[in-house]
Amino acid sequence: MEIAEKETSSKGSDSEALIPGLPDEVAELCLLHVPYPYQALARSISSSWNRVITHSTFLLSKKSLSLSRPYLFVLASHKSTARVQWQALDPASGRWFVLPPMPAPKPSCPMSFACASLPSHGKLFVMGGMRSDTQTPMDSTFVYRTSTNQWSRLSPMKTARSYFTAAEINGKIVAVGGAEPPTMNSIREVEIYDPERDAWESRAKTETNMGRYDSAVMAGKLYVTEGWTWPFMFPPRGAAYDGERDAWEGMRQGMREGWTGVSAVVGGRLITISEYGDGPVKVYDEERDKWEHVRGERFPREKLERPLTVRGEQGRIFVVASRLNVGIGRVEVEHDREKGKETVKVKWEVVEAPEAFAELTPSHCQVLYA
Repeated sequence: MEIAEKETSSKGSDSEALIPGLPDEVAELCLLHVPYPYQALARSISSSWNRVITHSTFLLSKKSLSLSRPYLFVLASHKSTARVQWQALDPASGRWFVLPPMPAPKPSCPMSFACASLPSHGKLFVMGGMRSDTQTPMDSTFVYRTSTNQWSRLSPMKTARSYFTAAEINGKIVAVGGAEPPTMNSIREVEIYDPERDAWESRAKTETNMGRYDSAVMAGKLYVTEGWTWPFMFPPRGAAYDGERDAWEGMRQGMREGWTGVSAVVGGRLITISEYGDGPVKVYDEERDKWEHVRGERFPREKLERPLTVRGEQGRIFVVASRLNVGIGRVEVEHDREKGKETVKVKWEVVEAPEAFAELTPSHCQVLYA
């Protein structure tokens, strides 16, 4: 780790020491131990601390030394006031932190935004959305950085959109779908955001119009489904976007028809929690194009009430429910070599939110390292 050395040419020979009496490389190791969200406070100590903590390699250095931890970031709204706010949960301690207000218009629909992240870089992206007072879709893009505990505006999307899906593929953010007023027809234009250049570019359009999106990324492909909707009269439509070829292809029938809930990808496996019934958890078998019920403990539906938002990260499923109760499912895979098959099991624990969160409803969640 050589954060300070990369900045030597710009500091000058008379720059202040990070910690008087200590070599800079030792002082940098000390700063790496400052936990989130207190890094933002440490930045105010001196310009040299601010420079090190905000450097692009700071979080990567923390992760390489196993000093960074995953935090769950949740976009929630108050049932009575419709006020939107971001919260962050430390799963290890069960502590919640309130993020600074997002620089979006206050009268906005929380479900209308799309979110994506670069977990290893500690960056959370929020795009689009709809003003609730004018029913106008937005083209804005915001980023939250864990190192600074601040929001920033980025280049806007080419197309204003709301109620769409977004995901990270190979370090870039893909935005798909959305509704276009006044007809509310589905938007077929696809855009991709390059964080290095702060620029949006158009990509291959979707071949079909879809609505009510859920999505997942596996092996460089973005799978998008509109999911089943009441009264279940028509099978859902779905498609897959290949980022390398910039091309869309059809979704296999079994995958499309069995995708009946919110999804997460854990260890390369697509897992869904059904939104209807008692909430069975299923895993997709790509070889057989079939969904199998996940073994292990029953999903704790009595404590995790709808609406649900889900994210997968490092062998765990994070499920955020009403009141911001959080279910953490540890995924285990057992291999039966004789039968040539594997069994996926999930063991659940529930982190109950403070009573003050009783009126909060989740709409999106992301996992970031900080």
